[in-house]
Amino acid sequence: MTVKRNVPKKQKTPAFEEALRELETLVESLEQGDQSLEESLKAFERGVTLTRVCQEALQAAEQKVRILNGDAQTSDLEPFSDDNE
Repeated sequence: MTVKRNVPKKQKTPAFEEALRELETLVESLEQGDQSLEESLKAFERGVTLTRVCQEALQAAEQKVRILNGDAQTSDLEPFSDDNE
C-alpha cells in the first residue's frame, strides 16, 4: 500500500495584474485595521512578496521595451525569454 504524503505545493507566481489586484486588496484590508497583529503581519509579508513580483515584472517589461526600441546599451541589458507569455 502506498502512503500519500501531504507535501505543500509550490506557490505559483501570479501574473502582474493578478499580483497587483491582490496587493490592492491587502492594502485595503490593512487600512481598515480590523485584523489581529498576526493576521496583519501575514498580510504585510504577502504584500512584500507581491510587491517584488510586480517590480520584477515591470523591470522585465521595461527591459523588453528598451531592447525593442534599441534605446539602451546592450551591456546594461540581459536577453529576455518569452517564459511569461
